[in-house]
Amino acid sequence: MNFYAIRAIYFFELARTWRTLMQSIASPVISTSLYFVVFGSAIGSRMTEIGDISYGAFIVPGLIMLALLTESISNASFGIYMPKFSGTIYEILSAPISYVETVIGYVGAAATKSIILGMLILATARLFVPFEIAHPLWMILFLVLTAVTFSLFGFIIGIWADGFEKLQIIPMMIITPLAFLGGSFYSINMLPPLWQKITLFNPVVYLISGFRWSFYDVSDVNVAISVSMTLVFLIACLTTVWWIFKTGYRLKS
Repeated sequence: MNFYAIRAIYFFELARTWRTLMQSIASPVISTSLYFVVFGSAIGSRMTEIGDISYGAFIVPGLIMLALLTESISNASFGIYMPKFSGTIYEILSAPISYVETVIGYVGAAATKSIILGMLILATARLFVPFEIAHPLWMILFLVLTAVTFSLFGFIIGIWADGFEKLQIIPMMIITPLAFLGGSFYSINMLPPLWQKITLFNPVVYLISGFRWSFYDVSDVNVAISVSMTLVFLIACLTTVWWIFKTGYRLKS
C-alpha cells in the first residue's frame, strides 16, 4: 500500500476545502440553519410533537442527513472530475499508485469533509433546539457509513460526467427530492397506508430512519434493515468503481 500517494491525494483535496471555505463549509451550515429557523422554530412551535419528540428536534437528523448526502456527492464528484477536466488524471493513472489507493485518497477526503460538516451542523442545531443522542456510537457509525457510501457514489458520478452541468443533475434532480420525500421533515407513519408502501422504495428512507433512531430510539423501519440497505448500496458502489478502473470507462479515452 502506497501511503505516501494516499496522503498526497487526501491532503490536497482537504486543502481545497480551506481554499473554498465559504462554499464548502459556511454555505451548507447557513442553509441548514435557515431550515432550523423556519421549520424548527417558526413552524415547529405551532406543530404537535411526533412520538413525544418536539418537531424542531425531530427534523435534526433529517437535516443533517440531507446536507451529508448532497455534500458527500458534491465533494467526491468535483474532486475526481477536475483532474479529468484538466488532463492531470493521466498522471495519476500512469503513476505507481493502484486504483484502490486513488479511491481511498479521493473518497477519504470527501467523506472527511462531509463528516466535519455533519458535526458542525449538529453543533449548530444545539443553538436552535434541545435534543439528546440516545446512541452516540451508532450515530457516528451511521454518519461515517453514509459519508463513505455517498462519497463513493459521487466519485462514480464525477467519472461519468463529461461536463459541469452533469455534476449537478443527480444531486439536484434525484438525491435532494429523495431526501425531502424520505422523511427528513416527517415520519412516514403519518402518510396514508398506500404511500407508506410506496415510500419504502425510497432508499433514503432507510438512511434517515436509522440515523434518527440513533438520536431518539425511534425509527420508521427496522434499524437492521437500515444498516443492511446502506451496506448493499456501499457494495454496489465499490463494485462499480472496480469495474470502472478495470475497463477504463471514461478514464482512458
